Amino acid sequence: MRRTPKESEEASGLVTRRGMIFGGLQLGFMGILGLRMRQMQVEEADTYRLLAEENRINVRLIPPSRGIIYDRHGIAIAQNAQNYRVVLVREDVNDVDEAIAKVRRIVDIEDHEIERARREIARSEARREPFIPITLSDQLSWEDIAELSINTPALPGVFPEVGLSREYPLGHDFAHIVGYVGEANERDLERLVQPEPLLKIPGFQIGRVGVETKMEGTLRGTAGTKQVEVNASGRVMRELSRNDYTPGQSLQLTVDHGLQNYAMARLAKESAGCVVMDVETGDLLAMASAPSFDPNLFVHGISSRDYDALRENEYNPLFNKTVQGVYPPGSTFKMMTALAALRKGVIGPGERVWCPGHMTVGRRRFHCWKRGGHGWMNLDDAVTQSCDVYFYEASKRLAEQYGIEALAELCHEFGLGERHDLPLSAIEEGLIPTTKWKLRMRDEQWLPGDTLNSAIGQGFVLASPLQLAVMTARLATGRAVVPRLVKSLNGLEVPVMDAEPLNVSASHLRAIQKAMWNVSNGRRGTARRSRIVAEGMEMAGKTGTSQVRNITAEERARGVTRNDQLPWNRRDHGLFVAYAPYDKPKYAIATIVEHGGGGSSAAAPPSRDILLYALYGDMPPLDAYPQDQRERIKAMHEEIDIRPRLKPEAKPSRA
Repeated sequence: MRRTPKESEEASGLVTRRGMIFGGLQLGFMGILGLRMRQMQVEEADTYRLLAEENRINVRLIPPSRGIIYDRHGIAIAQNAQNYRVVLVREDVNDVDEAIAKVRRIVDIEDHEIERARREIARSEARREPFIPITLSDQLSWEDIAELSINTPALPGVFPEVGLSREYPLGHDFAHIVGYVGEANERDLERLVQPEPLLKIPGFQIGRVGVETKMEGTLRGTAGTKQVEVNASGRVMRELSRNDYTPGQSLQLTVDHGLQNYAMARLAKESAGCVVMDVETGDLLAMASAPSFDPNLFVHGISSRDYDALRENEYNPLFNKTVQGVYPPGSTFKMMTALAALRKGVIGPGERVWCPGHMTVGRRRFHCWKRGGHGWMNLDDAVTQSCDVYFYEASKRLAEQYGIEALAELCHEFGLGERHDLPLSAIEEGLIPTTKWKLRMRDEQWLPGDTLNSAIGQGFVLASPLQLAVMTARLATGRAVVPRLVKSLNGLEVPVMDAEPLNVSASHLRAIQKAMWNVSNGRRGTARRSRIVAEGMEMAGKTGTSQVRNITAEERARGVTRNDQLPWNRRDHGLFVAYAPYDKPKYAIATIVEHGGGGSSAAAPPSRDILLYALYGDMPPLDAYPQDQRERIKAMHEEIDIRPRLKPEAKPSRA
């Protein structure tokens, strides 16, 4: 049908209007697009330039090197060793499983390492931190690293690295003092309000026990950063800038590596603890807890088999017996009872007490270790022969006139019942009981029998070898010597604390010292077999036996009358404390041999040997020992595993 001229004119006008509308819309869209392009390219150029840079440039943390720990002579006892590792950055990896499979085709990685890495990847994703490197393995060889480096173009997000790992070159010797490090875990992060980013790096090591954990803030150092340019596949092209880390501070301890090694070797077959202390400075020269363990096993995660072997060992090698172990001190405590009684004037140095072999209090009979009795005993005799009845009588008089608190007060002055401030884990306070303590803790009244038991270091009294060493050092000097474990920090000497004179009479102290000399050197001394015969090096000491349990009537009926007839873990502990030389005291020692029986047989001989090593600074000569013991000592030294003294490669200095 043909349109009329009028209809054609109307249709032409309609098309023109539509074209104008569509044209206007197109122009408007192009205008908006142009404005947006101008905004992005001109006004927001810096923002998008930064985003592009972030795709090209990565900022990575540089873990600091941990501070080195030295002994008093500059021998490294905890240091850092290079290790080769391969890490994966989740943010730069498309398929984790494929990346891990590629790496394992190039180098051999254990299944447990991969399992650990997958757990770390899951944690980093949960924390929304995919940029943190995850260690796939840190036990690679140089050949492995070279092979990985060649193949990095085919391994986006995977990087071979050279890092540092903790190493304990002297192994077992310092395990209980220095401790060990381990990887920071979720529990460590949860304890902190704002954990350092450094701690979130999988595999980053922090102190777990001992000096490593107590001095963590000093040893850790501060992380650095570096900017690296990466290509589209995530491969590092070059390092653009670096702010280097601040290494941890070096730490020098007071311990002597040679003496520590000798003490550990001498006690190797025992479950024992021994502390050697400089009586002038308070420096702790040795803190041997036997048996020990290899701290290197813990650095990269100890296996279940190795850990179970340590945990199930009845000698408890993970337990630091020098500060964590608290025991009834037995007769090594008797000097405290004597000094407290002398100070209060309830007994005199020359006063004699009759020992019939027991003392009866109420309806209870308290026996002396010598069932037939010692007869008449003065202070010197009682300490020398360790007569229990003499100290029963002294404590009974003291408690009746002044209360047991008079004994407790003196004990605290001599370092017992005190938690000494040292950078070690789980330092125990021990226990010096009082009437208030018993009422508060047991809701019971103090009894006369409690006094007698306390007088001979039994009952509720508990002390660690560290506390007994402090007590002995104070007995030797009459001053409040303070134990010290840190000698210098980053090359700067830590001051020795002034030791104030103790509130004890010089004449009373001399009486105790003379009696201790007789213990080791007198004809009837309980430690005479362990005396030192070298001129000018004589030892003053005191033996002790810490009762673990009584032999029951049934056991006696079966013929069991001695400790050595009982199973090992039911025998008494043996203790010994001493200082030497007697005339010019230099070192104090305290030793406990768990379930060793008597102190004279179990603890005094190794204490004498360790003290001699300290006095000579090396293996003591045979003529320091009694003539009849020299062949046996020579054979023992040939048998035990003693490391030669080492020479420092460099003196500890400021980092």
